[in-house]
Amino acid sequence: MYRILIFGNSGSGKTTLANKLAKDFSIPILDLDTIVWEPNQIAIRRPQEDIVKDLQYFIDNNISWVIEGCYSTLIKVALQFSTEIYFLNPGISKCLENNCHRPWEAHKFTSIQAQAETFEFLQIWIQQYEQRDDEFSYSSHRSLFDQYNGIKYELTD
Repeated sequence: MYRILIFGNSGSGKTTLANKLAKDFSIPILDLDTIVWEPNQIAIRRPQEDIVKDLQYFIDNNISWVIEGCYSTLIKVALQFSTEIYFLNPGISKCLENNCHRPWEAHKFTSIQAQAETFEFLQIWIQQYEQRDDEFSYSSHRSLFDQYNGIKYELTD
């Protein structure tokens, strides 16, 4: 049984690693963005109770899984069910570089153009990772990683 949780800054490689592990182990994957945001609406967050309900449903209905995202509140929920975790921490410059090469995320954006319109905002947001003090911040991710007592990996390159 694999219950793998992956978290880190935007552009850190979470989706790439999650897709690889899901393929290698033939297990389902959950990108937390897909349950957090209202479908076909940029930056409109669903009610937290609905988000947690959907996360718990995914966990309860899959023996093995990969979950990836940057939401510490949701990562904390999934941690108790995880068999291993990955904290992707390659540094701000690598995250910015990766964001420049981000493929179209059709499950998040209605078009390539719609995704491109968020590029500058996301670049600034990525740069603020170490200064922010919210559920998406380095300090929040670091705390979750440090407190986890199971199998864990911090990937810095």
